[in-house]
Amino acid sequence: MQFYTKITNKQPMSFSLDFYNMLIISIFVIGYLTIIFENATGVNKATAALLMAVGCWVVQFADQNIFDWNVEHFSEHLANISQVILFLLGALTIVEIIHAHGGLNIVVRFMRIRSKVISLWVIGFLAFFLSAVLDNLTTTIVMVMMLRKIIQDSEDRLIFGSAVVIAANAGGAWTPIGDVTTTMLWVGGQVSTKAIVSNLFIPSLVCLAVALLCFSRIVKGEHQLPLIEEEECEPHGKLIFFLGLLSLIFVPIFKMLTNLPPFMGVLFSMSFMWLVTDLMHRKHKERQHLRVQSLLPRLDLSGILFFLGILLSVDALETAGILKKLALFLDQQIDSKELICVVIGLISAVIDNVPLVAACIGMYDLTSVPMDANFWILIALAAGTGGSILIIGSAAGVAFMGMEQVTFFWYLKRAALPAALGYFAGILAYILLGGIC
Repeated sequence: MQFYTKITNKQPMSFSLDFYNMLIISIFVIGYLTIIFENATGVNKATAALLMAVGCWVVQFADQNIFDWNVEHFSEHLANISQVILFLLGALTIVEIIHAHGGLNIVVRFMRIRSKVISLWVIGFLAFFLSAVLDNLTTTIVMVMMLRKIIQDSEDRLIFGSAVVIAANAGGAWTPIGDVTTTMLWVGGQVSTKAIVSNLFIPSLVCLAVALLCFSRIVKGEHQLPLIEEEECEPHGKLIFFLGLLSLIFVPIFKMLTNLPPFMGVLFSMSFMWLVTDLMHRKHKERQHLRVQSLLPRLDLSGILFFLGILLSVDALETAGILKKLALFLDQQIDSKELICVVIGLISAVIDNVPLVAACIGMYDLTSVPMDANFWILIALAAGTGGSILIIGSAAGVAFMGMEQVTFFWYLKRAALPAALGYFAGILAYILLGGIC
């Protein structure tokens, strides 16, 4: 059963209006430049994304000759996007429950290693596997917060933070819940859980390992600070930590058991965690801050609204037929779909991978490129790991940039090469393992 389908009927002749198409493209480009240069303009990326989305759809609806066509497609896209938004809300709520109970302090204890090289690998693999069950953005935020407690030297902390970004993006690429883009492909029916895990685990691991080998040549010696003191969790913090991880892991299992869309699984897991915490703390007035109703205001709604704006904008481009024209151009200019995936991965270093994957979903429907085709698997790998090459190429990189005030050119000098080598190594590993588009 598919829960994210695309209408592939022949478009009406009046649909191809160059003026409207150019206007939509102009709004999209201006909006995207505003997002890319968020730090320079001071305009929040969610604001730019939402204005861009509304502007694109206003222009699309300006042609009254295709009003019914637009209404049909807008309703379909809105229904599909709602699934992604609900999934994100549920997953972020579960993560916030874990964080509020201090469960993540359990992870900190495994990072108290004096050797810089050893701690680099431990942190890298920790971020890799955490991202697979949480998501790359949340993992990056949590890991950077932990690094502040462990590493005092600012240069070392930036290097370790860069490794976390690469690890989180690589870890998010091989599970359906580790990255927004893989979630989109999973929700849309382009990939299944079994296919993406079995095909991308080793390539993603190779991507991380190559990058960490490069960073290992930079970091030398030992951390000078003594081991930090052990931090206590909130009441039942350890239990909540493990229940939260298990509830997130259960989401794909729920889909396989019920055939319901993934957002239903994450809503079930969120409701379960909500019930557990309510029963735990209902008799303790001093624990009200640990109940879900007190945690909901802490969720990063601006990030969710950013994704909403991006997805709506890309869907406007699809409805206008612009993405189909782009697909034809790529097919005419590049014979190999494998090479198309690699190019898209490199583009994702400049432009966030969310709209790129959304564009791919719009360009290639499931009738021409079926579920679990090598194209979709390689797109998940390329878009997920390619965004690490530049700091503005992924949500994890942007979060790291904001939290540690990392400059674009510092990351370009220190982390771009390890990330690029890891990217190409992961692609090569996928091909050698038999994944050829």
